[in-house]
Parts: sequence; C-alpha cells; structure tokens
Amino acid sequence: MEEMHAKESSPPDGGYGWVVVVSAFMVMGLTAAVLKTFGLFFVEIQEHFDELASTISWITSVTIATFHLGAPVASSLCVKYSHRAVLVTGGLLAFSGMALGFLGLNMVWMYATTGFLQGLGISFSWTPAISIVSHYFSKRRALANAIASAGECAFAFTFGPLFQWLIGQYGWKGALLIIGGIQLNICVCGVLMRPLTSNCCLEASHSETPPSTGASRMEEEEKSSSTHKTFNWMLVRRPEFVLYAMFGILAAMSFFVPPLFLVPLSYSLGIDESWTASLLSILAMVDFAGRLLCGWYANLHVTKTIHLLTMTITLISTSLMLLPLANNYLSLAIFTGFYGFFFGTTVAVHITVLADVVGMSDFDSALGLFMLIRSTGGFLGPPLAGLIVDMAGDYKAGFYMAGATLVLAAVFLVILDQFQQRSERGSQTNTKPDKSTLPYPSLHFLKLQNRRYQEHDVVV
Repeated sequence: MEEMHAKESSPPDGGYGWVVVVSAFMVMGLTAAVLKTFGLFFVEIQEHFDELASTISWITSVTIATFHLGAPVASSLCVKYSHRAVLVTGGLLAFSGMALGFLGLNMVWMYATTGFLQGLGISFSWTPAISIVSHYFSKRRALANAIASAGECAFAFTFGPLFQWLIGQYGWKGALLIIGGIQLNICVCGVLMRPLTSNCCLEASHSETPPSTGASRMEEEEKSSSTHKTFNWMLVRRPEFVLYAMFGILAAMSFFVPPLFLVPLSYSLGIDESWTASLLSILAMVDFAGRLLCGWYANLHVTKTIHLLTMTITLISTSLMLLPLANNYLSLAIFTGFYGFFFGTTVAVHITVLADVVGMSDFDSALGLFMLIRSTGGFLGPPLAGLIVDMAGDYKAGFYMAGATLVLAAVFLVILDQFQQRSERGSQTNTKPDKSTLPYPSLHFLKLQNRRYQEHDVVV
C-alpha cells in the first residue's frame, strides 16, 4: 500500500510532462522574448509622442517592475487555484495590454497598458509555466527546465525581424495589436497545463525518509503543505542574502538597458533597419548558446558557481564598455554577440548561486524575495539610462552606465564570497571532530576491542 502511494505521488518524469514542457517553451517565447525585443518600438513611439528618451523608457520600466512584483502574487494564486487558471489569466492580461496600447492615447495610457497590463500578463504567465515544469519532473527536471527556458531565446531570434516587418507594414500601433493576438496563444498553452492529480510537492521528502504509517504520512503532508504556503520574510536579516540581493538590484539596472538602446544606437550609426533587426536575432542566438554551454560547464563542478558568476558579470561589463566603440554594423554585431553570450552564461547560473547562498529549505521564499527586491533595479535602470542619454546627447552613454553598474555588482559578489569563506572557516574552527563519528566507525570499534584483548592477555 505504501509503495503504491509513493508511486502515485511521484512526478511522471515524462509522458504528458513533455507536452507541459513544450507549452512552457511557447510561454517563455510569448512573454520574455516579447519584452526583450520591445526595443524595436522605442524610436517609433518616441517620434509619435515627441518625448524624451527617458520618458519612453518608463514603459519598459513599468513592465519589468510589474513582472517582478507580480511573481509572488502569481505563485500564491497557483497554490490557491491552479497553474492552468493563472496561465490563462496571464494570457488574457498580456493580450489586453497590447490591444489597448493599440489606441495610443498618451504616454500615461501607454504606461498603464503596454507597461502595467503587459507586465502583469507576463508575470502571471511566466511564473506558473516555470513552476509546473518542476512539478512534472524529478530526475529529468534540469533537462526539462533547460528546454522550457530556451523558448525565450528561440522566439527572440525570430521576433526581431518579424516585429520589424510588422512595424513597416502596419505601423507600430498595428504591430502591437497583432502581437497581442499572437500572445493569446498563451491561453492555449495554459489549457494544456493539466494539473497533476497527486501531490508531487512531497516527492523529495518521501524518497529521503523511511516508510511510515498512514497517520504519520498524513501529518507530514499537512505539515509540508503549510510550510509550502509560508513565506520566510526573515531572510532579509541574513547578510549573505542581502549581499546577493544588492547584486540583483545592480544587475537588473543594467541587463535591460542594452536591448532598449541597441536599436537606437544602430540607427544613430546609420545602419539600415533590416540589419538593425538582425542584431536582436544575433543577441538571442548567442544568448541561447551561452546558457547551454555555461549550464554544461557548471555541472562539471570545476569552478565554484559564485566564482563563475563573478567572472561572467565582469565579462559582460567589459563587453558593454567596449560596445560603444563600434562604428559600423560588423563591429556592433561582434560586441553585441559578446554581450549576448555572457548574458546567457549569467542567466544559466545566477539562480543556482541563490540556492547555494540560502539553501534549498528557504529557496522558494528566497526566490520570491529576490524578484521583489530586484524589481527596483529593473524599474530604475532604464529611466536612469535614458536620463543619462538625454544629458549626454548620445546613446553610447547608456551602455557606459550599464557597464559601470555591473562592475559594482561584481564587487558585491566578491564581498559575498569572502563572507561565505569566512563563515565556513569559523564553523570548521568551532566544530571539533568526534571519534564516534569517524568515517569508519567499525574500524574504530575493532581497534578498541583489540586493545581490550591485549590488556586481558597482560593481566593473565
């Protein structure tokens, strides 16, 4: 009976789970990829409303901030209702944001529609899609998550030229309406997210604990369920989490700036629109390669993950500092490729580092808090870069700002690494080895018995 219960509560690890992975792949493309390529609308919207770059940048800022702030809300709704219901709601919200943005009444209207509604739709779609994949898989969870997250890069590769063509054919307003219609496919993907009939959240605890009685198992499930719904706000008192959250804020201030100003910078260099759209495709392609290669390298455990993250952040900063030196399409494409590759490597490991910092017992709470805190960086970064661009009168200034901010982010990673090493040394110093916990206790027992026999022989 216990074996049958354990079997029923285990994730399928395949079967219909692959339909869920493909659906999540589509959702990643219809949400994160749209946000990543929205920079193609920047110049068109700026010319239409005749506003400063900093004013237009607030659209992306509101979207990014709402996406991060809505993630904990989406998670709690998934627990209360279902992943399917939240995903369908997210698809409707994303469509509403683009469809209402089609009206283009004024900048406040754009903030409320393509900013807030689109951001909330992305949050309510992205969060449950990532979550449900982990429920369906256990042994193959890493592979399933990798395939699902690759949808962002794959769709961004095609969305660059597609959005450019839509803007050319139907104008930026018509393009927003069509993109909103495309995002309605999120609802279809949501319907395919069939809820699991059994509780798979306890799979890890069942596999690590010995068989127990039905009553104790029920108590364990109730305890696990209540723990799952409890949010650990006390993580903000842990210095290692605070240091990593500071890194997250600074990184978010920088990561969304290059895609936003890459297209305007290309136009300022006199590069043709079709070639400019290809830059976003290059960015997506090398991002995809960076994620796969860094994920493979991290699994080799050759380098400590926080050291690997520090190295990738430093390389991104260097790429952004060098990118403004480009004066033609070829040089701009090369520097864009370097930035995209190292960005992909960072995305591949930064969540893993968060798990290493707080431990898996607090990981869910840490992830929600991390996204909440990081949202401030995503909210302030693009407008700050836009203000610097307006003051300098050159889009290159935005890239210098992003690169300098990442240098400061790397400093917090170095401080965090030193803090962890000092804590580990302190714990090792305070912990004294106990003979009863030797690696080979049976050998220790035999030595004691042999000594007793020798003493007995001497007495005799």
